[in-house]
Amino acid sequence: MVDKNRKEMKHNGHRMLLLSFLCLFAFCVVAQVRPRRNGAQPAKSKVYLLHADVLKKIKTNPDAQILVGNVEFRHDSIYMYCDSACFYEKTNSLEAFGNFRMNQADTLKLFGDYAFYDGNTQIAEVRYNVRMENRNTTLLTDSLNYDRLENLGYYFDGGTLMDEENVLTSDWGEYSPATKQSVFHYDVELVNPKFTLTSDTLAYNTATKIANIVGPSNIDGDGNHIYSELGFYDTQLGQAELLNRSVLTNEGKNLTGDSLFYDRNKSFGEAFDNVVFTDTINKNMLTGNYCYYNELTSYALATDSAVAIDYSQGDSLFAHADTLKMMTFHLDTDSMYRETHAYHKVRVYRTDVQAVCDSLVFSSKDSCLTMYRDPILWNANQQVLGEEIRVYMNDSTIDWAHVHNQTLLVEWVDSTLYNQVSGKDIKAYFKNGEMDKAEVEGSVRMVYYPMEKDSTILYMNVSEASTVDVYLVNRKMKRLVMKTQPNGVLYPLEQAPADRSRLDNFAWFDYIRPLNKEDIFHWRGKSADQQLKKSSRREAPLPNQNLFNKK
Repeated sequence: MVDKNRKEMKHNGHRMLLLSFLCLFAFCVVAQVRPRRNGAQPAKSKVYLLHADVLKKIKTNPDAQILVGNVEFRHDSIYMYCDSACFYEKTNSLEAFGNFRMNQADTLKLFGDYAFYDGNTQIAEVRYNVRMENRNTTLLTDSLNYDRLENLGYYFDGGTLMDEENVLTSDWGEYSPATKQSVFHYDVELVNPKFTLTSDTLAYNTATKIANIVGPSNIDGDGNHIYSELGFYDTQLGQAELLNRSVLTNEGKNLTGDSLFYDRNKSFGEAFDNVVFTDTINKNMLTGNYCYYNELTSYALATDSAVAIDYSQGDSLFAHADTLKMMTFHLDTDSMYRETHAYHKVRVYRTDVQAVCDSLVFSSKDSCLTMYRDPILWNANQQVLGEEIRVYMNDSTIDWAHVHNQTLLVEWVDSTLYNQVSGKDIKAYFKNGEMDKAEVEGSVRMVYYPMEKDSTILYMNVSEASTVDVYLVNRKMKRLVMKTQPNGVLYPLEQAPADRSRLDNFAWFDYIRPLNKEDIFHWRGKSADQQLKKSSRREAPLPNQNLFNKK
């Protein structure tokens, strides 16, 4: 029994010697304490030693009390525990060694292998295997300072913050148990089961689960990528509001705007002001001041200065309307096809073709573009119009077009001369993007100026027939073939009566024709005396948006 006591005394003596050494040099491992933000000074109160199995003073440092075994302190409302400690009663501070634990009420617990606590400043500097627990939030690091006055913990050598939703890591960070607000800097990573957010600067609230983006950040998950430099992300609801030209990318599609709203759970995004939606796979774009896109249904909408741009053929085609919609039917099946709807006041421009109409629909199912209500189509010096125009495409180039009812084909020849062909239906065929032949049927009427080999014009031909084929070379009418016996008159040009030089439905809509890609925004309607006759016409089918947006 005596030997046992001697061994225990010897062991305690060794611990006392070690503690004395640690007390002299412990400050070497204490990192900087940052200044308080509000400059507040704490009210001074005494740190009390409540318990220790062994207490001893050392000659080398008479102000220090060496404490060993089940050490317990209290300062105001907090309690601190450790295996051993150096207590500096004169400076109202202490150093704790081994299994340090601080309890503040029932909400905050702080653990570590070593701690220095200053009762005057109310700052605890905790090192090695540090763990801070605040209800459902845990912070892990090797170096943490906890400021009781500001109720703020901050680390500066790497740390991890965890709650029910997310795990955040960074080189530097701080966490407020009172406000649940945290701030992270340098190599920040927020990991959620559905996505990962990386940044250099991020603010996050463990109560609301909202991450505030305040610097270049990337969010990846479920095939989506978001880049933003300013905004917030509600990780619980999966909703983001992003500013400063943020970008949403999904399978070759990019949505950019001055501000973005994105709902990950419902898989849709909205963009506001100076919006650009790009499909790099199909080589087309939507621009405007408002754009909506649903990932689940591949439904897109653009409005407010909306423009659809197709750049698959090198020479881009620009189409403007009040509203543009893109829909996908039978998604992810062999029967999948897309439709683009444009309405109202549609204007289209490409260097080789221009068009206007009230509304149009393009379907990839049959590669047909249908123009409704007063459509007009221009190709070089040719103008064609009717009640409805259907344009059939082949690999994004015009294959042929069908103009239905009250049709009129006009070609500007020279000065005041116009070739004119009118009928019930026109079928126009194209080669290399240029009109090559036109078949006109049904009460065909013509005013035609045949050109001689030397390019002079000597006659005006005014005729009627049931069917006429018009052949074009280099964008000019070269030959008209009447398949039935025509009824007409060939006038020498100098004797041609002026009142027969125009068909009664003649109109040359040069004042309506889009001049360039900027001119598509300027709607110009027909004059009152150049309207088509009233008739029962088909209207463009307007899709039910609720079938596609699934908000």
